Amino acid sequence: MVMEAKATIESSESKRWVIGITGASGAVYGVTLCRQLLAAGFHPHLVITDAGWRVLKEELGWDAAHRLDCLNNAFEFAVAEGRMTYHPLNDIGASIASGSFRCEGMVVMPCSMGSLAAIAAGASTNLLTRSADVMLKEGRPLLLVPRETPLHAIHLENMLKLSRLGVRLIPAMPAFYNGPQSIEDIVSFMVGKVMDSMGIQHNIYKRWGQPNE
Repeated sequence: MVMEAKATIESSESKRWVIGITGASGAVYGVTLCRQLLAAGFHPHLVITDAGWRVLKEELGWDAAHRLDCLNNAFEFAVAEGRMTYHPLNDIGASIASGSFRCEGMVVMPCSMGSLAAIAAGASTNLLTRSADVMLKEGRPLLLVPRETPLHAIHLENMLKLSRLGVRLIPAMPAFYNGPQSIEDIVSFMVGKVMDSMGIQHNIYKRWGQPNE
């Protein structure tokens, strides 16, 4: 019985991913990733910066004054039903702020240059950057999806520093060999590339050499 309980706990922990959404353009990327994780049976732990909420409002029409309502509407009541956990940005005592919280890793999608710089500097000024710092210190996967152009030397130096620390950098650079017909196709490609790096099986974009259906 003890062994069965332990196995159940470990299985549950392997289904957790921390997902961060920051103030870079492309909030739909993070939202779509969360939807795909939920559909695949994972439990996302979501944290959104204040600037991230501003972008969600500007790009997706979310009402930042009613955050839980927005999340439940976007994710089919996953928060209310306990299939997703939302952590307020300033809740520095949240579970994901501790190295004792077991999870598979963390994805920040999209990742602003400001958040990327804070992570590179080890500046745990809010729950998102603290969670990223936890991933680094615990040796867990940390994937960042920067969305900025053009890039200057500080941006590039910060990304090089993080890459040398083992962080996976997946810039929001969609491909066109798969013949995208809509914004949704472009978003699906980027989310699929991230899920590839997360080690999660999916079929949400057409791969190179895959025949047309």
